[in-house]
Parts: sequence; structure tokens; C-alpha cells
Amino acid sequence: MKNNIYIIQSLVLAIFLFSGCADQLNVESPDQLTSDNFWRSQTDAEAGLAAVYSKLECATDIWGFAEVKFPVETYRDDLSTIGSDALNYPTWVDLYNFSYTNGNSQFTEYWTIHYQGISYANQVLEKVPTIVMDETYRDQIVAEARFLRAYYHMKLLLNWEKIVLRDEYIKDEKQISKALSERAETWDFIVSDFAEATANLPVKQSNEHLGRATKGAAYAYLGYCNLTRAYEESDKKAEYLSKAEAAFKEVKGYSLESNFLSMFDGTNKNSKESIFELQFTDNTANGASYRTAIHKWVATGEIGGWDEILPSKRLIDEFKKEGQTSSVGMYDARIYQTMFFNDDYFNDPVEKRVYGRTYKELFGAYSEKACFRKYLPAKWSDMQKGQTAVNLPLMRYSDVLLLLAETLNEEGKTAEAIPFINQVRERAKMSGIPSGSNKDFVKAQIEHERILEFALENTRFYDLRRWGKAQEALAAVNRKGFDPSKNNFYPIPLLEIKSNDKVK
Repeated sequence: MKNNIYIIQSLVLAIFLFSGCADQLNVESPDQLTSDNFWRSQTDAEAGLAAVYSKLECATDIWGFAEVKFPVETYRDDLSTIGSDALNYPTWVDLYNFSYTNGNSQFTEYWTIHYQGISYANQVLEKVPTIVMDETYRDQIVAEARFLRAYYHMKLLLNWEKIVLRDEYIKDEKQISKALSERAETWDFIVSDFAEATANLPVKQSNEHLGRATKGAAYAYLGYCNLTRAYEESDKKAEYLSKAEAAFKEVKGYSLESNFLSMFDGTNKNSKESIFELQFTDNTANGASYRTAIHKWVATGEIGGWDEILPSKRLIDEFKKEGQTSSVGMYDARIYQTMFFNDDYFNDPVEKRVYGRTYKELFGAYSEKACFRKYLPAKWSDMQKGQTAVNLPLMRYSDVLLLLAETLNEEGKTAEAIPFINQVRERAKMSGIPSGSNKDFVKAQIEHERILEFALENTRFYDLRRWGKAQEALAAVNRKGFDPSKNNFYPIPLLEIKSNDKVK
């Protein structure tokens, strides 16, 4: 099972889409695949796991991938603004303006795709343990399915206040109707799955299985879940912070990449910093298609994109806040890797750093428009293609370092937190923060670092909500349509309400 595990072929998809109904048939044709005669070999187990991975981050469609994931996750933050072409899509505009209803097609699709992944995971968890195959590898496949079930539930719970907890393979229509679970109950389930997965996940996947879940990924998300709960359940804050710290400290064997941009332009896939990463490939053998159009979605029209999303002035100002104080006399190094903007660096007439041209040559001498650089391919020839195979890092070691620093600082262990922050700053060519800094200063510095480190990686809104700052941050950029009582979480999709009579 190669990197292309994440995009399942149509035949196997058909098996899983209809297997729930197949269990209810009284008469079975011996030449038809059903859930009863499919799960017989290691090959079947791997195909089943591939179906689970196929729903990762909504990566089920070349064009629709970015159109679902990024409007749902990114348009809610203060670090981006909606692009000119995106204004032609009312459901996207509604997400940006917080004027959506429960019939919004984008988050409805997001909800559906994640539950499809959960359904496939539940089939693997029920069926694979019965297959006669190498026991260690069988346990690993089960652990990966458990990890992914937790991951899909986690992504849903980050976007909805309450969700339907799906912990069993559905064989009967009666199982479809199920009430929403209390938030704490769902967190308990997610944490349990991640924790159980750590036992049989490998520390490192083989080259053949590169990109699949590892022990480090499970511990990283286990820490993240506990840190999030520490803010949500204040009466148990100390307990959850302690669990988060313990989990983050189990994430071992990773280090920061010196070349920040290489992790986002397709030149350094599954780097030494990558803990969990969404896989794509240019391999088109036998009609395979494992690419996306995310580069077109992210890029502005000036460089051949569609102008769907732009860096906000808030983001640019945050990058420039410390001035040109890096060790090389420039702004924080991450600004040049995160975006193209009107700056001497991008207007060097010799280096011509915007795909062989200067910023002014492409954008105009008087333009101040910025363009995200993350997820754009390194070569101009690839930028012109309709599809590319740039991977998306989902959890990086820098995230673990900053989350661990946040956890320690909240525990009152500020002196222990500072070195982790400084590791990230050193990579950005910025001086370290003083060792004697107090808790409030360090807390503000962590927010600053997370903005610069993870712009367009869809962590910002969840950070703001965790800190209770979403309304304040959005109002500061004139996004006054945000009401935390309505918009901290999305409403349950109308489609779920219509199909599940226990959800109102």
C-alpha cells in the first residue's frame, strides 16, 4: 500500500458505500462483493484501511477539496480575507460573513465526508480482527483505523458543539437515528481512541507506508485534545494540562526543518518535522488521480490562480511587528515563505524571487496586494498546471513545541516553556525571548508565534476560540458579524436533521 492509499479507487469505494445494505440481503450472489465475503485477506484489510484514509481532510475531489476544507476552516479567522472570485459563491460568502444557515452546502459536505470516514473506520475495526494474517500488521491496521476514527470525530467536534458519536458499524437502518452526545462524552471517546492507538502504531512507517499514522501523531493529537479540554472544562484544568504535557513529551524523533518553505511547495514531502501529512502524488499510472487544484485556489490571478483567499492586513502587520530585527537584518523569515508581497526581497532585479520575476513585474509598481505562498509549487511550470501534488502538513513538530510551551505556561511552568518557543524563533532567524519573562508575556508571545508559524494551516480559529478571543480578534478586523453564541460552532446540518429523527 503506497502513498496513494489516501485516494481509493471507485470499485473499492462502491463496496463500502453499499456494504451496509448488503448485510440485510437474504439472497447473495456468489460473484458479488459484500461485507461478508470481502474481508478475507491482508489485501482486503489494506483496501479497507485505504477507504478510511480516502476521506482525510475532505481530499475526495480534485477541485472540491479546497472549496470545502478552506472556506469551512479558514474563512472564520482574522488572518485571511475572501478573494474577488470567491465573492461569486454565495455559500462561501455566507461562511465569511457568518450569515450561513444550517443548509450551507460547504459545511454540510464537510460533515458528510468526515462521517463517511468514520463509517469506513468502524468497518475496519469490526472486520479486520477476524482476518487471518500477520498478527502484528493486523494490529497496526486496526490501530490506524482507531486513530483515524478519533481524528475524524475530533475535526467534527472542533467545528460543532455537539456531534453524533458513531462508535459502531451500521448494519441496520435503526442504528442511523442517534442523538447528539454531550461534548465531554465525545472528548472521552476521542481521547480513548487516540490513547489506545498508541499501543500498536509504529514509531516510524516504512517507506512503502510513508504518510500513514504513527505513534508520534497519536500522542500529538492526544496532547492537543487534552489541552483543548483544559480550557473548556475549567474545573478539571489542572488534570487535562497534566495529561497534555505527558502526551506532548511522548512525541519523539522529530526536529525542525531548516528550510521552512520546502514543507509547503512539494520539494520536501514527509520531512523530519512532519508528524502527520496529507499525501498527494503525480503518479497517474492506470488512470490514477492523486492531485488537487489547491495551488489555483490559493494563488491570486497575478500568478495564474483564482483569487479565492488573500492574506489579511492583520497577518502582514503581525509579521512586521518586531521590525527588521532578524539575524540577517530582515523581517521574521517566515513572512517571505508564507506570502508574496511588495518588499525589496521580492523586488530584487537579479534574484527575481516571484517565479523568475519581481513582485512589481507581476502585481504592478503601486500594488500592495499580497498572495499566500504556502501550498504553491516551487516551479512556475507546475504553477501553470491545472493539478499539482503538493502535500499538506497536518501536524508539525513546531506545533507540538508551541502547544507544549502553552501547556507548561498555563501550568505555571513558564521557565520550562520558554526554550520550546525559542527553538521555533531560532528557525525564523529571530532572537530568543528572555529567560526571565513572566507568564503573561510568554502567553502573548505564543499567540504571536502561532500566527506566524501556522498562517493558512487552519489552526487560528480554534486557537482563538480556545483562548476566548474569537469575537475580539474578528471585530478588530471589522468582521463584526461574528456572534460567539451563534458562530463559535456551526449549526447541525439540515441534512442530518432530516435523516436522523433523534437530532433536532
